[in-house]
This record gives sequence, C-alpha cells and structure tokens, in this order.
Amino acid sequence: MDALQGIGEIGIGSRLKRLSEYMMKDTQLVYDKLGFDFDPYLFPTIKVIHNKREVTNTEINQSLKTSQPATSQVIQKLDKKGLILLKEHPIDKRKKLITLSEKGIQLIQDIKPLWKSIEHTIKEFTRISSDSLIEHINTLEKKFTEKSFSDAIMEHYTLNHKKQLEIIDFSKEHAIHFYNLNIEWLQTFFYVEPYDEEVLSKPEKYIIDKGGYIFFVKLNEEIVGTVALMPLDEKGTFELTKMAVSPEHRGHKIGQQLITKCIDFAKEQEFGELLLYSNTKLENAIYIYRKYGFVEVPLEENSPYKRSDIKMIYNGGKI
Repeated sequence: MDALQGIGEIGIGSRLKRLSEYMMKDTQLVYDKLGFDFDPYLFPTIKVIHNKREVTNTEINQSLKTSQPATSQVIQKLDKKGLILLKEHPIDKRKKLITLSEKGIQLIQDIKPLWKSIEHTIKEFTRISSDSLIEHINTLEKKFTEKSFSDAIMEHYTLNHKKQLEIIDFSKEHAIHFYNLNIEWLQTFFYVEPYDEEVLSKPEKYIIDKGGYIFFVKLNEEIVGTVALMPLDEKGTFELTKMAVSPEHRGHKIGQQLITKCIDFAKEQEFGELLLYSNTKLENAIYIYRKYGFVEVPLEENSPYKRSDIKMIYNGGKI
C-alpha cells in the first residue's frame, strides 16, 4: 500500500512534492534522450528572460514569486551553460541586466517543439473529473503507472515534431557540403593544412575512387554533418576522418550517430582495422571515442596531420 495515499488530505503537500519530483525526473529523461543540455527547473526563469528580453534578478523574483538565493542559483546555472549574458545596469551598478545569449536563443528555438509536446502531455494527463484535489492526484498517479510521463511525451513529440534525420551515402551534389562543413570545423578549432585542402576539395579522387566511403547526415532536406572512411592499405585498414557537424546542430549527438554508423559499417564490410587521429584538446571528442571502443596507440612520427597528438584504434585493432 502507498503510505502517502493512506495519510489522506493532511499529506497533500508531500503528495504534490512527490508528483513534482517525478515529473521533473521524467522531463529530464526526455531532454537527455533528445540531446538537450537543459534542466526542467530552469524553464520558468529562461521563459521570463525570453519574454522580457532584458530583466534583472529582482524582476525575475517578482514574476516567479521566488527567493533571491533561489533565483541567483538558477541564473548561475544558466550562465554556466552559456545560455545568458550578464551586463551592468546603466543606472544601478549593483544590479545586473540579464539577456539570452545566441546559444540561449538557439536553444529555445530548437526546444520549443518539445515544450509543446510536454504541455500537450500534461493537459492529457490532467484532464480529470474529480470532487477533490486528493482524488485528482490519485487518478493522476494511477495514469503515470499505466504509462510513464516520459514515454507519453516522446510518443507525442515523435509523431508531431521530430525532425527526420537520416544518414546517406556520398553523391557528387553533396561534395560541396563535405568541403564546407570540414573547412568550417578546422577554422573554428585548428587551421586548414595543405593536406586537408587537397583531400577536401577532391573527395572522389582521394577517398571514393580509392575504395573509401563518405556519409552525410541529412536533417529534413539539409545536410548537417559528414564523415569519411579513408582506406590506408590493402589489409583493410581504414581511417575514420573528416567528421564535422554544422555549428547550429552541435550538441545533439549527431557526431555520435556518425561514429556508430562507421563502426557498424566497418563490421558489415569486415574491415581489418579502424583508426583515427585527433588532438587531446578536444576532450569531449576523445571521451566519446573511448566510449565507443577506441583505444589510444602510439602516434607515428610521420603522422599525416600536424595538429594530431593522439592516435586511436577501434577495439584494439579487432573489428
């Protein structure tokens, strides 16, 4: 028996708290599954900032009826995620003006369809006829045992808002995307080496015609990512290389989907080895490579890339 249900109306505060914690936890599961770096409890504050465009801590407190410490904690979290900008108030130097950063604006644009699904799901679950709040809560909790809140959100989102993502093979019409995506990535994180320029501008000559493969990520009708498998010898050794995702689509696990595609393809084609070159300053990328089974091996002196300071092989060299 549920002890809280047995307490009756006197336990309504605890019942509401438990219900809130459950819905927050399941909402977080959905954010994580869809690759959104966001927390449910940040929602009210970021909505106020979005609606008012420029706001102070005090105005947020007054709008949400929250305490100053609670608001400050949320602001710090939003700032740490790079979703807001803080600047001095032109009149009162003790105050800060808070606005959304470009990253914050983009997040809201990307996440709005999911918020619509969450709102729809809450309306569906709470459409209950009852004579008291306790009875309403009892029915709502029973619904959550029949179908989880997170499953219901994902079901609606998938049917109504989910963008169609697919990984497609190389075609000449997409060669320009292979070049542009990689050049942008190199210029953002490193620099373009002569070897890069040569290979990227002639992918058929250096990759396809030599028995290699190039894949693209197509999101609806837009090419947003790419990766290549370049043959290195006659023993079936391939390099996972030239992986890039457009700036506005980073952070949505598209790179991880490309890695999975390459590993699965290598197994299907029975490659001899699958290796890659990278740089240790790309800590997140190195972490993901290790997560998917790549292990570090000694880097040869004549590495094809000057920027590389780490070489990794999938599964210790066994496909």
